[in-house]
Amino acid sequence: MRVIICGAGRVGYGIAERLSEEGNDVSVIDTQPSLIAAITETLDVRGHVGHGAYPDVLAKAGADQADMIIAVTLFDEINMVACQVAHSLFNVPTKIARIRSQSYLAPEYADLFSRDDIPIDVAISPEIEVGKMVLRRISFPGATDVVRFAEDRIMMIAIECMEDCPVVETPLKQLSELFPDLNATVTGIFTNGRLFVPTSTDRLHSGDLAYVVCDRDHVRRTLALFGHEEKEAARIVIAGGGNIGYFVANAIEDYQPRTRLKIIENDRERAIAIADKLRHAVVLHGSALDRKMLLQADIQSADLVIALTNNDQINILGSVMAKRLGCKQNLVLINDPSYQDFTKSLGIDAQINPRAVTISGILQHVRKGRIRAVYAVQQGSAEVIEAEALETSPLVGRPLRETELPEGVRIGGIYRDKAFVRPNGDTRIKARDRVVLFATASAVRHVEQLFRVSIQYF
Repeated sequence: MRVIICGAGRVGYGIAERLSEEGNDVSVIDTQPSLIAAITETLDVRGHVGHGAYPDVLAKAGADQADMIIAVTLFDEINMVACQVAHSLFNVPTKIARIRSQSYLAPEYADLFSRDDIPIDVAISPEIEVGKMVLRRISFPGATDVVRFAEDRIMMIAIECMEDCPVVETPLKQLSELFPDLNATVTGIFTNGRLFVPTSTDRLHSGDLAYVVCDRDHVRRTLALFGHEEKEAARIVIAGGGNIGYFVANAIEDYQPRTRLKIIENDRERAIAIADKLRHAVVLHGSALDRKMLLQADIQSADLVIALTNNDQINILGSVMAKRLGCKQNLVLINDPSYQDFTKSLGIDAQINPRAVTISGILQHVRKGRIRAVYAVQQGSAEVIEAEALETSPLVGRPLRETELPEGVRIGGIYRDKAFVRPNGDTRIKARDRVVLFATASAVRHVEQLFRVSIQYF
């Protein structure tokens, strides 16, 4: 596949890295020569210094032969114009743009991004996607990651195995025998810096991170089985009242009205603006690094602090201070992946990487075959994929025990007739089933082939 990426920042670099590793023909455009030099020196991609919306720059990048353009510069308008030019002048089939301003995404303007107006096939909003991720984490305390699939019927949860976790040192096969009515499957394990797909004889150890695919109705029971029975937060403090912070606060007011919510915002005008919009939340003007401000927000009696400023250092240090002052748990937004390796030692309970969320949203549209959703874990070491099985798929018809799945792939759940089906050796996948599976990065291409449309289908 030939792909043009406009923007060589963190998101653009991450997408280019994933696509180039998979053998795609990738060209990257950015106005900053230093970013282009860095990306071409480390990745197998072509770089072009220039404005991503200029026709001559797109032409040099090979837009006339491109299958897709992904516009992820820092400016919405550049991303939109780049897609428009790619469509009008070069007839690029698929156009994806990152759109950050919520004004463009208002429901009353839903027809703006269409073939007859601004021809963007997929508009990705990092703020909304990250906000939804935060809300899912709040809803399921104890999980370090939560993603929904198959019309919200199937969930993938990442669970840390603590020292007192009841399921440690137990073979996974035995877990299935002990809890036959639990619709949950351990599909991936991250241990000692290594991510792998387990077999039925593998065991979980203290400190491991388990990636579990389960029925939506069995999430809380699954968390309890792993020793996580934390209650939902009744008192929440949000540090940062920007787009993400406001989105989360507004949703909490709508869906969890009994939650006592306070927001700390450093910009006075922004603090006044969101205070006028929110109905019940208390908005405080000040810094999340100010001890007096944290105490004024009653951080010592808070169940959860959520750090959502645009500064990683403030998010990390503010969250550490909050816990030292008595807050029970913290959830931190971290943009720079270099910080993620040592946050646990500082006392960070859970973190969200906006870049990873955005890249996952884009990857599902890059993947070949009937791929409906993709979520990347552990900085792209593996993906949780939802795919639709067609009649020509080699998975269809035979019992799973007779099916040779690619190495590094484990099926976690099947969505059939609006219900969850827990897979076992006797399970037969049917055409139109939606399969949620865990695949290591090296196995993703094989997964695409399993769900690819065959010529026989027509």
